[in-house]
Amino acid sequence: MSGRLDGKIAIITGAGQQPGTTPGNGRATALRFAQEGATCVLVDVNPDWANETLDMIGGGDSIVVTADVTDERACQGIVQQTLQRFGRIDVLHSNVGMSKGDRATPDLDSDVWDRLMTLNLKSMFMLCKATLPTMRMQGGGSIITISSTASKAMRPTVAYKTSKGAINTFTQHVAAENAKFGVRANVILPGLINTPMAIERRAQESGRPREDIQAERDALVPMGHMGTAWDVANAAVFLASDEAKYITGVLLPVDGGLLLKRG
Repeated sequence: MSGRLDGKIAIITGAGQQPGTTPGNGRATALRFAQEGATCVLVDVNPDWANETLDMIGGGDSIVVTADVTDERACQGIVQQTLQRFGRIDVLHSNVGMSKGDRATPDLDSDVWDRLMTLNLKSMFMLCKATLPTMRMQGGGSIITISSTASKAMRPTVAYKTSKGAINTFTQHVAAENAKFGVRANVILPGLINTPMAIERRAQESGRPREDIQAERDALVPMGHMGTAWDVANAAVFLASDEAKYITGVLLPVDGGLLLKRG
């Protein structure tokens, strides 16, 4: 049976993940892309985590590239290694991001602001900058950036929300700028998702049981429970596939109705 991404070469950043009881968004996306026939370039700053994802994919031509996406030369290197190995890039899935250290505006250290803006926003710009010439020359490609419902809703801290709002604007600009070249660019806005970064990290930092944190987050969602990384990954499969060939510049919430609470 043919897959929805057969023959496509996909770069996935943040394809590894910290230890936890559930998959992270990057790993789940890599697994779903591979299941649908894509060859994946698994990018992570931690090679052990990325190689775990590669082992889970099993077989095929997918590879691991160890890189720090906050470094522009590293971003260019990701693209160069992909082209040297496969000759094309059909999908760029930018998944790297964090909120650690974020604070209310009067309390936020400017170094933390810079770090979050670099990782969450500037890395996506640099990857797009490096990838777009190839996609333009090919006459097509799909760029998917991971934002957050935090970009559209109230949040007690400032840098993460601001960076994610900028990702929305940046991706829509890329969509408008590159539509004439056949390049699509869309955003996924995950809501409260049950991932190691969301749950294990909070449990470790607060010293509270994982189950308590999970229950609190479940109670905030209109559907009564958090989503999983598979929900985000399935949305990414659609946007990467030719099923979405006439869709660009979209902000797609994957949130169990969380943004409905804005009224």
